[in-house]
Amino acid sequence: MRLLLLSNSTNHATGYLEHALDTVLGFLDGAALTFVPYALADHDAYTAKVAEALTPHGTRVTGLHTAADPLAAIAEAEAVFVGGGNTFRLLDTLQRLGLVAPLAARVREGLPYMGASAGTNIAGLSIRTTNDMPITQPASFEALALVPFQLNPHFIDADPTSTHRGETREQRLTEFLEVNDVPVLGLREGTWLSVEDGTAVVGGAAVSSTAPGPAVVFARGAAPREVSGDVSDLLATTPRFDVTAMSQAGPTMSLEAFRADQEAAVDYGVSDPYER
Repeated sequence: MRLLLLSNSTNHATGYLEHALDTVLGFLDGAALTFVPYALADHDAYTAKVAEALTPHGTRVTGLHTAADPLAAIAEAEAVFVGGGNTFRLLDTLQRLGLVAPLAARVREGLPYMGASAGTNIAGLSIRTTNDMPITQPASFEALALVPFQLNPHFIDADPTSTHRGETREQRLTEFLEVNDVPVLGLREGTWLSVEDGTAVVGGAAVSSTAPGPAVVFARGAAPREVSGDVSDLLATTPRFDVTAMSQAGPTMSLEAFRADQEAAVDYGVSDPYER
């Protein structure tokens, strides 16, 4: 399985994908790109933006929304890029089109998967750690389950000089861990996670000059852990959702079990393993 999960698609004062262009082109390796624009409302304009960035470098871009049969398009794709925007809208659309389980299956079979922001969010088991407003209601929060932990793109450190008294990102992720025993990888702006052949590596450089590093891991019962480079230990995670910190019991969802449900969902012809 090959994944390139970008925290963001655009750095300040740079063009679309410019900060990660060499990494993106190396990842695609000349493959034609099927772009999934469902996280934004204007699919044509979004696809044109991606094409403008990549076509000059020899990458052919086709919007999945133009396919008469999206399932067939996923089956025939050489590489897929799921763009950023609103994670709830993205997942809801993929569910309604019956694409969640088939897309996940194709990626596990070797289809290169690139995501940015919302497209990175859905690579985890669920979208419970997205930063987005729930502008629409998906059938469930279960996502592609390409990695067995949670992702938080656009992770931003608290500004100690700010007068804002709302929750910090760290506080919100701590709340997630109070009821879910699943590590969260916070990717700062300008960074990404690459996964290939059982190895996971954090790359890129945080945009903020005050950031301690490219990424940080939040886990129940542990202090936040700054990480860079190899983070393959996260791939051995056994996630436990909906179990409070005070409880010793709770549902354990292995990645293998979730994937088995997804494969069964393909056989049943439904988009989500819990619709059966």
